[in-house]
Amino acid sequence: MDPAVRKHFDALYVDDANVRYEAFKHIIEITHRPVTWIYEIWDELLKLLQSKDNHVRTIAVQLLSNLAKSDSENRLLNDFDQLIVVTKDEKFVTARHSLQCLWKIAVVKPEFREMVVGKLTERFDGAMQEKNGTLIRYDIIEVFKKSFDVTQDSSLKAIALKLTESEPDLKYRKKYAGLWKK
Repeated sequence: MDPAVRKHFDALYVDDANVRYEAFKHIIEITHRPVTWIYEIWDELLKLLQSKDNHVRTIAVQLLSNLAKSDSENRLLNDFDQLIVVTKDEKFVTARHSLQCLWKIAVVKPEFREMVVGKLTERFDGAMQEKNGTLIRYDIIEVFKKSFDVTQDSSLKAIALKLTESEPDLKYRKKYAGLWKK
């Protein structure tokens, strides 16, 4: 790994939120394309998913999601449940930001898409048992929509619309369906 990139990863551990955020932005930018050093930091990112700092947990999910395109060993298939845990974080903003970026995994390859769809379908079904369940459901449908926009996989739309139809509250059913009209 390039020493400059390593420096940005090290900055994810600092207490200064501004420094941490600048490092995060830089790493997100360079991971828009596949990178060769993914496995040099893989275990480190998994460990960050359990950080005491909710911002760091979110950063870890977002970086792992962005790095999915570089995961030639398909490690996400075994480690994805650790990301899902953060989507249920006690800090709702952490949970929501973590959930919203999962589309980046779903668009990489069919096996990742199947994994994301399966977990998020389960999550949709159980979301109403949680605080802010309708927002969680909205975010899940949005993940399906963003994934569809990239892959044009019609099964994503079919599943999302089926989940939307299962919403008993007409107000929210319309809101979820509205994502597909944009």
